[in-house]
Amino acid sequence: MKMNSLCPVCKQPTEIEVGFYYGTGYVSYALALMVCGISFAAWWLFIGFSLEDSRFFWWLGFNSVLLAAMQPYLMRLSRSMWLSFFVRYDPFWKEHAIDDKHMDRIVPEQMGNW
Repeated sequence: MKMNSLCPVCKQPTEIEVGFYYGTGYVSYALALMVCGISFAAWWLFIGFSLEDSRFFWWLGFNSVLLAAMQPYLMRLSRSMWLSFFVRYDPFWKEHAIDDKHMDRIVPEQMGNW
């Protein structure tokens, strides 16, 4: 569940500012809806739904277990996607070092105070 504080390759900080990852809830929600939609379509295609038995409730249970099992992966994927929205990729990152002007919003004393 722990993420690196710096990129192991380019040393870009992954914690841009205090509370930076609050917005990942929206990305994670969209990813979870996508997983639910795919599992619903796959269940409908391969097993089907009926009003005469409890296949829909079996799908709800299956979907709940699937989402719980995928939560750590969805969380990390949503954090990576959220970070990519705000940090532009630099193809020449080896020549351009991260300088102090990019670190102005990082306050180590405030990290974890939420």
